[in-house]
Amino acid sequence: MTKLTIDGIEVDVPAGFSVLQAAEAAGKEIPRFCFHDRLSVAANCRMCLVEVEKAPKPVASCAFPVGEGMVVKTDSPLARKARRGVMEFLLINHPLDCPICDQGGECDLQDQAMAYGRDHSRYTEDKRAQRDKDLGPLVRTVMTRCIQCTRCVRFATEIAGVPELGGVSRGENLEITTYVQKALSSELSGNLVDICPVGALTSKPYTFSARSWELKKTDSIDVMDAVGSAIRIDTRGPQVMRILPRLNEDVNEEWLADKSRHIVDGLTRRRLDKPWLRVNGKLQVATWEEAFLAVAARLKDVAGDRIGALAGDLADAESMLALKDLLASLGSKNVDARQGGAAFDTSRRDFYLFNSTIAGIEEADAVLLIGTNPRHEAPILNARIRKRWRQNRLPVGVIGQAIDLTYPSDIIGAGADTLTALLSGDHAFAEVLAGAAKPMIVVGEGALQGPNGAAVLAAAWALAEKVGGFVEGWHGFNVLHRAAARVGALDLGFVPTAGAKGWAEMVSGGVDVLWLLGADEFDASAIAPETFVIYQGHHGDRGAARADVILPGAAYTEKSGTYVNTEGRVQQIQPATFPVGDAKEDWRILRAFSAVIGKTLPYDSIAALRQRLVAVNPVFGTVDNFTRLATTDTAGPANLGQSVSDLPFGNTIADYYQTDPISRASPTMQACTETYVPVLQAAE
Repeated sequence: MTKLTIDGIEVDVPAGFSVLQAAEAAGKEIPRFCFHDRLSVAANCRMCLVEVEKAPKPVASCAFPVGEGMVVKTDSPLARKARRGVMEFLLINHPLDCPICDQGGECDLQDQAMAYGRDHSRYTEDKRAQRDKDLGPLVRTVMTRCIQCTRCVRFATEIAGVPELGGVSRGENLEITTYVQKALSSELSGNLVDICPVGALTSKPYTFSARSWELKKTDSIDVMDAVGSAIRIDTRGPQVMRILPRLNEDVNEEWLADKSRHIVDGLTRRRLDKPWLRVNGKLQVATWEEAFLAVAARLKDVAGDRIGALAGDLADAESMLALKDLLASLGSKNVDARQGGAAFDTSRRDFYLFNSTIAGIEEADAVLLIGTNPRHEAPILNARIRKRWRQNRLPVGVIGQAIDLTYPSDIIGAGADTLTALLSGDHAFAEVLAGAAKPMIVVGEGALQGPNGAAVLAAAWALAEKVGGFVEGWHGFNVLHRAAARVGALDLGFVPTAGAKGWAEMVSGGVDVLWLLGADEFDASAIAPETFVIYQGHHGDRGAARADVILPGAAYTEKSGTYVNTEGRVQQIQPATFPVGDAKEDWRILRAFSAVIGKTLPYDSIAALRQRLVAVNPVFGTVDNFTRLATTDTAGPANLGQSVSDLPFGNTIADYYQTDPISRASPTMQACTETYVPVLQAAE
């Protein structure tokens, strides 16, 4: 530890701390533009100048290491004069267009000019102007406002792993650009707007939409993937205006994936706001009573084993439990939440969770990815793997398709036969895993779909055990889900039990009545023509096009609900706005319908329903208080030892920007697809 004095306060900090970090430990605020806690130190804005005794001139505190006995003054006349001079220089060429800048009210330059700058400028020369850059559909540039802090350059290179931004020319001609004038190709590019301390980079879809002080802010959870990133939903009146990340060190740190951030315009388009009935082959608007009576009439005299339900990727736990209870009252056990039919063993929770945890990735020494592309399935989790790679250059092996993960990786095989080789020790990467103190095996849904699914899951567990993945304090077996609803459904048992019908059988005519709870991620036109389909959801997507009855539900921004992320963390969302038109929260629709058919569900409030959740599975009683699972039993899943074929693993996401009803309804996501997908396809 190093002892120093900051503004008369003695502090002990670790050796290697910068003066800026030591000042924060002493409770002193030092202004900065280029410094960011998660980026390398650039020390080029000079706003963090402080006075250090015996130093010949003010020093940049972000890059100046602490020393024993050092005396620092953060607010001396010399430091104040130096900062005012720096601010004066920064504003020489700044356009001072705050009234029309989207960053107004949230701008670091505004705040620090008020707190640390002069009240006038001595410069009257013409201001420099720069040409704006086209960074794609998501990030708008006004480069004349840029102060060359290089945060964006360092983020793109270090965090996103896509080094497409940099500075060209020198002196007054220095400018930040993409070198070859192309759109940014990162799924994390929206974070550039958050870290930009001025209005040089702003959100293109949000341009000139609202001011920050007009917005109501609601804390929530992202459901565009299974990571469960902490978000803030900003609304004005009934409309969601933007979605921003919240700090959660254990999950998303302070970042957010582009799809999660920019699907806002999809929340208002192609919405279902009234019930619909199919009459003589055509859908017609109906009342709730007419829709319920039509469903009740069709269910009358239908045997329980001829009724089924499928839950979609965005369904909350409360709605899935209410639907499961409703079908149980009708004598049916035909429920499934695995669109695509991935094989999961639900006999133990650690058979289907990301057991190492997202934060635990930073402890791993080697990673094997099996049938998954985390860059598209979970961009925030992929950024954690890249962060760990930057720390110790950990080896990453991939079994599956050749992909660019933003960090070096070895394609060691294409299918399950490579797993067999690893288990037998006939593959070089087996030695890499065995030599790691904390190896990670990550299995994706691409490896669990198809006839090999259960055997691949068991083989991956056996490999984790063989290479020492189960040691005290470490669980090296992980399943990476890509749907927000998946783990909650598995925790609730929303999968077919022995003798019940699964997704494939129900779709192919195994039931007479099929209830779709937002299930849109399969070809609904493949449902047997004689099957009566009830679609309950919030967008007119694939399921609604096939439905005989449509019941309008609420989007995730419009309801209270519980979700479980891929590591098993139970999280809850709150409504930021009200459902559109006549739409209702999904569990309320199911509760109201149950009363119509005389099988009333035993809860009439969200609190009572959550008590039922806890009764079904106690894990739902612990919200936002998560601990890593320990490995107490290394016995593997079912089908352990079953042989697997050499079929290559498939890719579960063809287009990252359009994977659900909300993103498919979003013009912004459509623009991203048109910009990026042809480039990716050409690269492949």
